[in-house]
Amino acid sequence: MTTDTLMRPLAVTPPSNDPAAPLVMRLVRDFGATLVDETAVADWAAGPGDRVLLLAGDAVRFPEGQDVAAVLPELMKAFPGRFVVGVVPRDSEDVVARRYGSQRWPSLLFFRGGQYVTAIAGMQDWDVYLQGVDAALRMPPSRPPTIGIPVVSGSAASSGGGSSSAGCH
Repeated sequence: MTTDTLMRPLAVTPPSNDPAAPLVMRLVRDFGATLVDETAVADWAAGPGDRVLLLAGDAVRFPEGQDVAAVLPELMKAFPGRFVVGVVPRDSEDVVARRYGSQRWPSLLFFRGGQYVTAIAGMQDWDVYLQGVDAALRMPPSRPPTIGIPVVSGSAASSGGGSSSAGCH
């Protein structure tokens, strides 16, 4: 071995400082998506028109999130000008997912006028996406799955948790 060979530095790619995986960041860079963290999601969702928020999930644990990030520009083309896109940075996804009741990665959350409309979870076939997005853009706002107060019957609460023949109605 020559000294020249020993002195050559290794080519090491430094870790990325991007807040999301490369295909998710491509949505921001090339397709006008907005990075939306847990502190900005309500304001972003309150913007004009229909809005679609991508929760891609960890790219290693949920590789289909990258597939959804690749399909989303095609959905934007299929529904031109019908919605704007936001993407949640990885470190904010858990908080945003809990806020809107999303329990599956990846998910597309739909909003209109600051209100939750619906979600499409997981990677879908193209036809399923077309039908789902079309339906989401037509349906009225609804409550996110996490909003609500658990209902406990008065007899169950006063019986110390034992079984009761009384129902909740």
